[in-house]
Amino acid sequence: MGTGRSPIQLLFRLLLLFSGFLYQETIKLGSCNGNLDVGCIEFERQALLEFKEGLKDPSDRLSSWVGKDCCRWRGVSCSNTTKHVVKLDLHNSNYSDHYYSSNKSSLAISGEINPSLLDLKHLNYLDLSNNDFGRIRIPEFIGSFKKLRYLNLSYALFGAEIPPHLGNLSSLRYLDLTTVFSFDFDLYVNNLQWLSGLSNLEQLKLGGVNLSRVVDWLQDVNMLPSLLELHLPFCGLQNTSLSLPVVNFTSLMVLDLSENYFNSSIPHWMFDISSLTYLDLRENTLQGRIPDAFTNMISLEYLDFSYTYYTQGVIPRTLGNLCNLQKLHLSGSHITGGISEFLNGLSECTNSSLELLDFSSNELSGNLPESLGHLINLRYLDLSGNSFWGSIPASIGSLWSLKELDLRYNGMNGTIPKSMGQLSELIRLDLSENQWEGVISEDHFANLTRLESLRLYFTSPTKSLVMDVRSEWIPPFRLKYIEMRNFQLGPTFPAWLQTQKKLTILVLNNVGISDIMPDWFWKLSLQIESVDLSNNQIRGPIPHNIHEMMPSVVYHLQGPV
Repeated sequence: MGTGRSPIQLLFRLLLLFSGFLYQETIKLGSCNGNLDVGCIEFERQALLEFKEGLKDPSDRLSSWVGKDCCRWRGVSCSNTTKHVVKLDLHNSNYSDHYYSSNKSSLAISGEINPSLLDLKHLNYLDLSNNDFGRIRIPEFIGSFKKLRYLNLSYALFGAEIPPHLGNLSSLRYLDLTTVFSFDFDLYVNNLQWLSGLSNLEQLKLGGVNLSRVVDWLQDVNMLPSLLELHLPFCGLQNTSLSLPVVNFTSLMVLDLSENYFNSSIPHWMFDISSLTYLDLRENTLQGRIPDAFTNMISLEYLDFSYTYYTQGVIPRTLGNLCNLQKLHLSGSHITGGISEFLNGLSECTNSSLELLDFSSNELSGNLPESLGHLINLRYLDLSGNSFWGSIPASIGSLWSLKELDLRYNGMNGTIPKSMGQLSELIRLDLSENQWEGVISEDHFANLTRLESLRLYFTSPTKSLVMDVRSEWIPPFRLKYIEMRNFQLGPTFPAWLQTQKKLTILVLNNVGISDIMPDWFWKLSLQIESVDLSNNQIRGPIPHNIHEMMPSVVYHLQGPV
């Protein structure tokens, strides 16, 4: 029997099937692109717009804050599952000069911080750093973001007292309120007791915040058992306990107490933190000897005691047992004695990690030992401003990674070894103001292919040092800065200068040149900014169009005075 369906019924059935197919496809598309269609939570979007209304945005960083989906707005991130706003990052990436508020970038966001942000109850990350909030107080309501794990308000020009309400952020892992300390711009706290509520805090950065009113800062910080990094530079701290009954922050890896007013010996509690990898105590008035207890800090990688004061200062040999040490700064600390025992201690390490050694501007003396050559990972060596004597050890040629060597202003009265020419990574070399003897030859520069700055000058003329190279010598380097004074480089004009196409500064003052100025010199480089060839016997005319040939050069070309 037939179905008896009319053409109209068949057409209607086909339409139903087709509409069902479209519906199914719509569901599929909706499920695939649901994040695009649904958008963010509406009341959170409104909260962000109210927040935006209170801000001044000269760089239009918030120009994308339009439309329904706030999760797509610049600086806003949402949870993939709940669509709640979880991250607000409006840091000013165009501003890098943290030291002078007058240099604050015109691209900084400013204005008021609207409490509408409290509607972002799932916020776990807030970064407003490097903006300009015109000395307003940090809003107390920020302490109400219970889920906040990251808070960065550094260099955002907040003022007045830091609200203790921040101690309510029990989930916080990272807190950075670093600022620029000054008398007319003062971010301060009266006490740090509120820190006790931040039991999960791992990084605390309060650099530049005035902590001079805080009495027991160390005891308050000691309540943070999860702390990994503590940065309190330039905070006006004047004293610290020399010992603690119990050290709670035993996981601490970074400790920066630089540029304060400590007037004591190094506190004993520091040596109980064996996890420390970074210790910065520079520019304090630390007194007494550098203690042997540093041997306990087996993990230490960075140590800075620059411009502290040691009344009985010598470098203990045990400091050389820190085989993991990578950077050691002891400049300007009135340290006396020699460095042989210290270097001998480091040489006993299976593989010393030391990359930077700065003992500049102290009262160190003695010879430089051959054990210096065992520091094969050394990149920066600064022993300037001391009273070392003798020669540079030949083992210096083993420091294949060395990039900078500064031995100026010592009393070194020996020879410069030819092994210096093996330092193929060397960029900057300064051997000035010593009493060198002997001859500098091509071998001294044999592999210095990366050398850019060469300084070798003396206040008084000396005949003890002579530079003797062939007229056809082609140096391996291309220098940017040359300064040579008061020793024998001539009598001929140095032909090797023809190859130095990157020169910006050239000083060959009183180096015994007695020759005619070659024509090629005036075409040497368009990059030269200053030339000093004075106090020589250089003859020949100066081109009348010298200002066209070297338009920006400051030059001194006169003969002997």
